[in-house]
Amino acid sequence: MDRNEVHVAFEILVEELEIVGNGLNDGGAEAFKTGEYDKAREAIEMATRLSDFRDKVRTLQHDWSNLFAPRIAHRSTRGNRGRVAARLQQGLRTPEDGFRRPILEALVELGGRAALDDVLGRVEDKMKDTLNEYDHQPLGPKRNEKRWRNTAQWCRNTLVREGLMESGSPQGIWEISDRGREALRLGQV
Repeated sequence: MDRNEVHVAFEILVEELEIVGNGLNDGGAEAFKTGEYDKAREAIEMATRLSDFRDKVRTLQHDWSNLFAPRIAHRSTRGNRGRVAARLQQGLRTPEDGFRRPILEALVELGGRAALDDVLGRVEDKMKDTLNEYDHQPLGPKRNEKRWRNTAQWCRNTLVREGLMESGSPQGIWEISDRGREALRLGQV
């Protein structure tokens, strides 16, 4: 397995963890809706543990990329997928890190705070040359949401944890923090 294949393996692992997380979210929401609060609480606890684990995997992925930074070709545009994409046939969605700057820029352009769909509409415009056909596929047979939107929402969670976005915003509203504005201004995202 060469270095690029390890990077792709990390991407596949992160994607699979996100799919499991989405299932926990859906199950927890359904349990809450039907009044099964113990089940909902269990789903929240498991989703929290899974999210922490996913963050550890992302840290390892980042460490791996930095270990061989000059030699690993990262895919940042549609045309730079190379032989690995063809061989794997899936798992080469745009990485979560690719959404960091577009999300923060979109929030600034929208006045610092906006509804999820408004932010993601702006992000899609910004990333139209980066998102590939795999990003535009639905997450699965039961979920009609496009993969890139799900990845962007996971990126939002990461940005909130890092303090670059506000955590106390109302549901469905995304808001950049002062720290996020500063990081964007300094080119640190």
